[in-house]
Amino acid sequence: MSKLAINGGIPVRTEAWPQWPQWDGRERQGLMDVLESGVWGGFNEVVGKFEQAFGKRHQAKHCVTAANGSLSLEAALRVLDIGYGDEVIVPPYTFIATANAVRLVGATPVFVDIEADTYNLDATKIEEALSPKTKAIIPVHFGGLPADMDAIMALAQKHNLFVVEDAAHAHGSTWRGQPMGTIGHIGSFSLQASKNLTAGEGGLLLTNHDDLGRKLRSFVNQGRSLDGAWYEHDILGSNMRLSAWQAAILLAQLERFDDQLARRQQNARQLRSILEEIDGLQPMRWDERAENHSHHVFMMRYDPAGFNGLERDQFIEALKAEGVPCSGGYARPLYKQPPLSAEYSRIMPCPVSEQACHEVIYMSQNLLLAEPEQMDDIAQAIVKVRENIGELK
Repeated sequence: MSKLAINGGIPVRTEAWPQWPQWDGRERQGLMDVLESGVWGGFNEVVGKFEQAFGKRHQAKHCVTAANGSLSLEAALRVLDIGYGDEVIVPPYTFIATANAVRLVGATPVFVDIEADTYNLDATKIEEALSPKTKAIIPVHFGGLPADMDAIMALAQKHNLFVVEDAAHAHGSTWRGQPMGTIGHIGSFSLQASKNLTAGEGGLLLTNHDDLGRKLRSFVNQGRSLDGAWYEHDILGSNMRLSAWQAAILLAQLERFDDQLARRQQNARQLRSILEEIDGLQPMRWDERAENHSHHVFMMRYDPAGFNGLERDQFIEALKAEGVPCSGGYARPLYKQPPLSAEYSRIMPCPVSEQACHEVIYMSQNLLLAEPEQMDDIAQAIVKVRENIGELK
């Protein structure tokens, strides 16, 4: 094959991948409608319209928007009365917001290892981490693949624990036909710029528990009474309201959401079939109980032995030069971040999380919005790097 692009050769792919976010006149019109309404904050009716639409799409009785996905996690813990003296089970391989929310309400994160072939919380490791202080579990549906909710909910019921689903990656994902965010007591979603449904920033909460739905709606709106006067505040709360600008964008984004979900899944299946033929790259397991998988990131495990000992980071740089954007994900487990160290957390053995930081390769969800035949560009780039490893050694 030709010379590697990283050494001055011609890249396999020079065409741009689909941009993210995607938008058209619908977003523009929604923003103009908000502008002209004069009601720009969270009390514009467009916020309620989006909540109703997202809640219906995800089969949730209650959908409450919030300023961002970090605050929505914190709100979930606060309405469950989780705080000082409590412990919460979390995975160490995820974005820091998951465990930060636990500390911010005064509780202690307890880090439990992940599954090697999904990077989701390993349910078989949870029970040994429980203590009399344990009050909740936060499974992260990492990359969009649901965690093993059968096992996690069974454990929660057995030990009388709350389950807060961190579904920041899992818009549209399902487990045995049920949308994520509605299986646990509360589900938390992010609407940040990279997410599969986005307004640049934003978050939301789902629940099918009426009492929790009322508490969440009150909490994010300064603890206001849902039935009383404007200045009646029944509970301690905060201002986490989503703006009308964001809701207008989200309503438009939701119109194309299912088509995008279908495209990502189609391309992910094709890409998986390609990678299964390539030694040294193993796509993460897609649990058959998850009929829909949002693929917020497409992950594969890299084995240097399959590439003549080439280090992962060298492979990543070579692949990027060939026109395939990718990254190595998190460089360390959360308990190696200073605010979540052993001084502030309880840490179970997490060898799989440690290994994940050295072996995974991510490709972002917008690549999966390309035309199906363009998945072949990824395969060609991988093969080109493999056949020219000598240039990198």
